[in-house]
Amino acid sequence: MTTPRPETLAKLTPVLTKRWLSPDAWQIGTYEQLDGYAALRKALKAHPDDLIQLIKDSGLRGRGGAGFPTGLKWGFIPQGDGKPHYLVVNADEGEPGTCKDLPLMTHDPHALVEGVIIASYAIRASRAYIYIRGEAVHAARRLRNAVQEAYDKGYLGRNILRSGYDLELVVHSGAGAYICGEETALLDSLEGFRGQPRLRPPFPATHGLYASPTVVNNVGTIASVPPIVLGGADWWKSMGTEKSSGPMIYSLSGRVVNPGQYECSMGVTLRELLELAGGMQPGHNLRFWTPGGSSTPLLAAEHLDVPLDFEGVAAAGSILGTTATQIFSDQDCPVYATYRWLEFYHHESCGKCTPCREGNYWMVRVYRRILAGQGTHEDLDTLLDTCDNILGRSFCGLGDGATSSVTSSLKYFKQDYLDYIEGRTAPKLSDKQLVGAH
Repeated sequence: MTTPRPETLAKLTPVLTKRWLSPDAWQIGTYEQLDGYAALRKALKAHPDDLIQLIKDSGLRGRGGAGFPTGLKWGFIPQGDGKPHYLVVNADEGEPGTCKDLPLMTHDPHALVEGVIIASYAIRASRAYIYIRGEAVHAARRLRNAVQEAYDKGYLGRNILRSGYDLELVVHSGAGAYICGEETALLDSLEGFRGQPRLRPPFPATHGLYASPTVVNNVGTIASVPPIVLGGADWWKSMGTEKSSGPMIYSLSGRVVNPGQYECSMGVTLRELLELAGGMQPGHNLRFWTPGGSSTPLLAAEHLDVPLDFEGVAAAGSILGTTATQIFSDQDCPVYATYRWLEFYHHESCGKCTPCREGNYWMVRVYRRILAGQGTHEDLDTLLDTCDNILGRSFCGLGDGATSSVTSSLKYFKQDYLDYIEGRTAPKLSDKQLVGAH
């Protein structure tokens, strides 16, 4: 186990995680003692347009994967249109390896609630929704309790803190479909329909929930709003990089000594994160890893010093995504890991579009054949050709994400595939699993 150097420890910037270890951090009393709802009082004295400009000036970008500028998204909402405006928080965290929003809602739900109120005030929304994954029972319970506490204290409901502003907040549990993490599928689900992505345009900014102007933001994005209101744009920009401002929660899992959540300034490297996490497990050497969850292209050991911000990861050929850094060692198989991820995407495809529905189905079958020792060299061309037909051609980003690990693992670890095909690696799947595939 390595001891982090002082300069590496300085990379830790607890902002969203600063209350997590406080006793009863999820209760409103503790939250109020630690700056809770101070930002709301400050925000309600400001003009909504000034709040939108503040978020623009801070450079806050979406924490849900795409990294779209938050203030710009808020500014897209047409004002004076006579329609109701809505804020919807995407808390449907369900991608393999991604696990930063659930602990935030579990340990500090009021941070999200306060962020929702400020964001709703800024975009002139009188109703807001938090769409949480159905399996997240404990987090949903904590969140609903926090919402009720906020109502009881006058932070929600009519005439909030005597400001004349009204807001109703609803926590809605989904049915456990990964596709509902896509914002338009989430909106369909919230309206009571089957969760499937919508054709865009029109975009949610003008035709979102109930065909009205809607902002959809991730949990981490909205929870970042109160600290920015309190600290200011310059303070927020003092962390991170020029184009990727502020701190980010990096979720380390896999072959590390101390897996967990590490909130650091954006631009930290995996080498530094591993140092903070105590290094690789004894007997394991880094071989491949995901910078942002299973839907982002794999990176290899040679990328240890890539800055983990939106631009740095993109320059390395991947996507920052949800900063779910899954760590794999020389004792793990990239072919088998890709197969397991692909099984997930095949299972979670909503089936609306042909490339994703059929492409993932057939790629799973090809992987089973390779892992059973019955693959051919032509299978590798088939995989790449199928990915080419899915990428950019599926209805939403699920198809694109499914291809990421396939193409990147073939790029960096083609020899592992050849070892299965040419008999140097023992099959991982049996003939029975191959025959029973469906």
